Amino acid sequence: MRRHRRSAARIDKRARAGILVQSLAFLLLWASDFWNHPPDLWRVLLASLFFAVALLLAWTALRALGPQWRLDAGLNADHQLVRSGPYRIVRHPIYASMLCMLLGNGLLVTPLPLLAASLAIYVIGTEIRVRVEDALLASRFGADFRAYQDNVAAYIPLVR
Repeated sequence: MRRHRRSAARIDKRARAGILVQSLAFLLLWASDFWNHPPDLWRVLLASLFFAVALLLAWTALRALGPQWRLDAGLNADHQLVRSGPYRIVRHPIYASMLCMLLGNGLLVTPLPLLAASLAIYVIGTEIRVRVEDALLASRFGADFRAYQDNVAAYIPLVR
């Protein structure tokens, strides 16, 4: 199935800085000699769980968003506030999915101190993106979005 992308009515390119920071977090995961140290079984099992959750979140989020998904933070002329599927649990399930991918990869190939540094960098990049996207959504949906924001965590369930 081929999706037709529409041009956004409004884009905020400041979120691209967050993408860059998130990318650095993923690059940092590979800054060790992981090939010399096979991961322990507990790391493989936990990583597998993170990968499964990441796949589920990404797949269901993209289905819920449909043609509203885009790489840049933006709003379509007919943009809807999606609150179904994984958007009932977190406002940004794709970022939650990316977090799970980072943790899964990190558990397999990265020493724990380096994984912690990568996680901190990822959170910084994600916070940049979340704040830009939330501001766009608040500008469009006002009190309706603010109520959603007050009741649903950004990308880590139960963390506001």
